[in-house]
Amino acid sequence: MVVRVPPRIGPLNRFYWESGRDGVLRIMRCQDCATWLHPARPICSSCLSENVAPEATSGTGTVYSITINHQAWQPGLEVPYAIARIALDGLDGVLLTTNIVGPGALDTQIGDAVRVTFEEQNGIWYPLFERA
Repeated sequence: MVVRVPPRIGPLNRFYWESGRDGVLRIMRCQDCATWLHPARPICSSCLSENVAPEATSGTGTVYSITINHQAWQPGLEVPYAIARIALDGLDGVLLTTNIVGPGALDTQIGDAVRVTFEEQNGIWYPLFERA
């Protein structure tokens, strides 16, 4: 298991880092105009509403961009590994930066279908993706 650098967690993003507990990827969404907001914000960037809340997503998407990293930037980081931006299905404009894991991760290509999987470390559920 890769030891991950923990994110800064606060009231606005706690839901995101705890969502994996039940296997569901949640993203903030405006309840007035339905705009998806990632990273999470307290005010909708489209309509300026403060009526925002986390919503469940399908947890599926498409690889928008990918790179294979061969540099170990911190101790214990196994190389090589895949870093990707995922265009989430049904969430226009939302790109999620993550790692591709599992069988064939290093062979992943732009346009490949992926699905979320979670890795828990110290109470943080990291959303990672694997080829679908």
